[in-house]
Amino acid sequence: MLEPALLPTPLLDCTDEVLARAGVELRLKRDDLLHPTVPGNKWRKLGPNLSAALEQGHTRLLTFGGAYSTHLRAVAVAAGALGLESVGLVRGEELAAAPRNWSLRAAEAAGMELVFLSRSAYRETAARCAADAVVAAELQRRWGPCLVLPEGGSNASAVIGAAAIPGELPDLGERDVVCCPVGTGGTLAGIAAGLPPGARALGVAVLRGGEGYLEGEVAGLHRAAYGREFANWRIDHGHHGGGYGRVPAELAAFAEGFERRHGVALERRYVAKLLAGLYAGARAGAFPAGTRLTAVVTGLPDPDQEQDPAEGPDEAEGTDKD
Repeated sequence: MLEPALLPTPLLDCTDEVLARAGVELRLKRDDLLHPTVPGNKWRKLGPNLSAALEQGHTRLLTFGGAYSTHLRAVAVAAGALGLESVGLVRGEELAAAPRNWSLRAAEAAGMELVFLSRSAYRETAARCAADAVVAAELQRRWGPCLVLPEGGSNASAVIGAAAIPGELPDLGERDVVCCPVGTGGTLAGIAAGLPPGARALGVAVLRGGEGYLEGEVAGLHRAAYGREFANWRIDHGHHGGGYGRVPAELAAFAEGFERRHGVALERRYVAKLLAGLYAGARAGAFPAGTRLTAVVTGLPDPDQEQDPAEGPDEAEGTDKD
């Protein structure tokens, strides 16, 4: 049985000197505390999909992710708790013979069968599984009847799950900007769809080279979930830190300073980039005085003993973008 989520998740005021000088308030929406084993936006996005899997009688989930995929771990744990089988198609065939890193070990320990694909096969399969009937049929033939979840878990059901976030934020209005990191766009799409009139959503891209592509993904998710597009959101592409999985020294120093000031441990690949982007925007005058920023903390830090390395030269092509 999957343990219940902590809802609503806490709000923490983190306005400090830098932001106060810019006339900007900051609070954290602590979705990292949402669930003991499926934290953050993973629970938001997986919840409706898991309900659909059970209602439709599926006994197996199949999904995609990179070597350090939070999504793979979350699917493995949630599926196991519900008595479902799970299969993870992992980017990088060279990983099959290598010692498992902490993330892949955790997915396997939760019962997930890992299948390692070459980068080209991974890109082809992960990108086309939802739209190409031949690819979808081949997955079903190979693995049997299963619910196929996209990379990062972002689909129409996931958007509807994430749309609950603004409803947990009191008194949202014209001065409010609700913010999140962006990998596949599902959380941002949900936040934008759930906002009341006047409030806006801001996403900070965590991968390099996503200009236009990510906007198209969010718009497509809105059409799939609601049959229309929304105009109350935008994406900042200037704070990806060099690419997916990359944590340059400047970003690490920012995160360490924030942790010292506010006592909140930050996940580096997504949450730290989000907050660094918000601070940079405040310094540059991007937010009018009186703006209240709510940053959604979408996940937990990786274990200290093993840091997630950069994904390499093609990180923008689809490795565990959440």
